[in-house]
Amino acid sequence: MEAIRQLRGYGKVNSDEDRAIRRDTKQRLLFTSVSVIVLLTVTIGLTIAAFSAKEDDTYNSYPNQPPDFAPSLSDMIKALCSVTSYPDLCHSTISPVNGSDIPNNPIEIFKMSLRATMDEIANISYVISTLNFPLNDQRLGLAIKDCSELLDSAIYWVNNSISLLNSKPLIDFTVSDLRAWLSAVVTDQESCLDSFDGTSSSVKDKLQDAMEKSTKLTINSLAIATGILGILQKLNFRMHGRKLLAVREVEFRRRLYLLRDPTRLAPNVTVAKDGSGLVRTISEAIHLAPQRSDVPFVIHAKTGVYHENVIIGRNKWNVVLIGDGMNKTIVDGRLNFDDGTPTFSTSTFAIDGKRFMARDMGFQNSAGPQNHQAVALRSSSDQSIFYRCSFQGFHNTLYSHSLRQFYRDCDITGTVDFIFGDAAAVFQNCTIRPRQPLPGQESTITAQGKKDPNESTGFSFQGCTISSYNDNTTVAVYLGRPMKNYSTVMVMQSNISAVVVPKGWTGYTVGSVPPDTATYLEFKNTGWGSNVAGRVNWPRYKKASTEDAKRFTVDSFLNASEWISETGVAFKATLN
Repeated sequence: MEAIRQLRGYGKVNSDEDRAIRRDTKQRLLFTSVSVIVLLTVTIGLTIAAFSAKEDDTYNSYPNQPPDFAPSLSDMIKALCSVTSYPDLCHSTISPVNGSDIPNNPIEIFKMSLRATMDEIANISYVISTLNFPLNDQRLGLAIKDCSELLDSAIYWVNNSISLLNSKPLIDFTVSDLRAWLSAVVTDQESCLDSFDGTSSSVKDKLQDAMEKSTKLTINSLAIATGILGILQKLNFRMHGRKLLAVREVEFRRRLYLLRDPTRLAPNVTVAKDGSGLVRTISEAIHLAPQRSDVPFVIHAKTGVYHENVIIGRNKWNVVLIGDGMNKTIVDGRLNFDDGTPTFSTSTFAIDGKRFMARDMGFQNSAGPQNHQAVALRSSSDQSIFYRCSFQGFHNTLYSHSLRQFYRDCDITGTVDFIFGDAAAVFQNCTIRPRQPLPGQESTITAQGKKDPNESTGFSFQGCTISSYNDNTTVAVYLGRPMKNYSTVMVMQSNISAVVVPKGWTGYTVGSVPPDTATYLEFKNTGWGSNVAGRVNWPRYKKASTEDAKRFTVDSFLNASEWISETGVAFKATLN
C-alpha cells in the first residue's frame, strides 16, 4: 500500500519561482532605509497580509458564528453520509470506534472516504493477482490483464482526487475535476467486469462479489463530491476560491503560450514510413515523449497507413499528434473480439495520458463486421481533443471510455454501438455515418454507459450531420440504446437524415424495456429523421427545452472553454 500512497498528485505546481521572487524582495528590503514612509508601507502590507491570510483560512473558519462555534463531528458525518446511496456503509467507513482519530473537518472526513475507497480497490487488485487460469485460455488471460490495468487506473484517479483536496480549496472548478475523476473510477471498475464477457462465468461472478464493496464506496465518494459544496454551506463551513483561481490562471497562461496554435510548433519527432523522419512508427515516437510533461510534445506523422497498435500510457501527458489529413495519415489495426481479445484491448489506438490532442489523423479498425467488437480508438484521456479526425470501423468503432473529451469536425462510421463508453464527450460539427451491419443486426449509433446518477458523463452531439455511409444502408438505424441504467445522450442543432427510423431509440436487446432512468434528449434538429412525433414513449425521453440543451454545451457539460481554447481548436461554447 505504501507504493499507492506515494503516487504523485495531479497537476502539482512548482513553487521555485515564487521562492526566488520572495528572496529577491527580502534582499532589497535589507538595503532600504528606515523611514516613516517605509514603516507605514510595511504596516499597511502586514495588515493586508493578515487580512488575506484570514480570507484564505479555508477549512477552519465558520462565518457569522461565535468564536467557539463549530458543527459537531456527528453533524459533519451525518451531512456527508446523507447524500450517499449507501449511508450505512458511509457511516461505518468514516466512523471508527476511536472517535478521536477522526479530524473535526468535513474535507478531511471526505478524504477518509476516498482513502477507504482506494484501499478497497487495491484489495481487489490482490484478488485479481491470485486468480488461476489455464495457460491456453487467451481470452481469460487478457481479461485479467485488462482488469488489473483498469483497477490501477481507478487507484490513480482516487489518489489524484485526494491530492487535489490537499492542494486546492473547493470551488466549482475543483468539484468538476473531482466528479470527472471519480466518475472514471466507477467506469474503470465496471469495465474491469466487462472484460470478462465471453469467459468463464465463475471467474466473473467471483470478481463481481469481491468488487461489491469497492463499487459502493466509489459511488458514495462520488455522491459526496457531487454534493460537497452544498454540504459545506449547510454546515456553515467556509469556502474560498481565490488561491485556486490564481493557481489555475498561472497554469492556463503557461499552456496558452505554448499551445495556442500547434501549427506554429516545430514537431519534436517526425514519423515517416519511408525513413525520412526520425522514426518509422508512431509507437516509437510515443516512446520518446517525456513522462508527466507539462508542455506539449508534438509528433508529426507523415502521410501513410501505419499498421500498428498504439498505446499512450497514463504518464505520457500533453502529447500532440498531427497528421497530414484524416484520409492521408491513418493508423490501422485488426484486433477484434472474435480472435479472443476483450473489447477494451482491441483498440488500434488507445490513450490514457491526460490532455492528449490529435489533429488531421485517421484511426481505423479493419477487422470487418464479421469479427464483431473491434475498436479503432479508445480514449481514457482527461481533457482529450480530436480535431479533423476520422474514426472508421464497424462494431464499437469509437470507445469514448471515460473522463472529459471533445471532438470537432470529425468523421465517425460504424454499425453497432459505434460510439460507446462512459465519457463526458461533446461532438461538434461531426459527420456520423452508420453503415450496413451483418444480416439480422440493426445499426445503433450510441451506447452510452453511465451507471450512477451522480456521474458527470454522457454524450452530446451539437451541430452534427447524421447520414448514411452510402446509399446501400437498408437496415433500421437508431440514435442509440442504453448500455447502462443511466445512459445519457443529447442530440441538438443537428441534421438527421431519413436513415434514422421514426422511433429514434431502442432497448439494449430486441424487445427489451429500457430502464426508466435512461435519459435521451433532442433539441432543434433538422432533416427527415428529426421528426419526434413517432419517437419512443419513455419516461426520460423528451423534446428538450432550451434550458435542457444549455446543460449539454461545452461550457456547461465539460466546463471546457479554457482547456479547449488554449489549443487553438475552433469550438462553440454555448448554444449560439
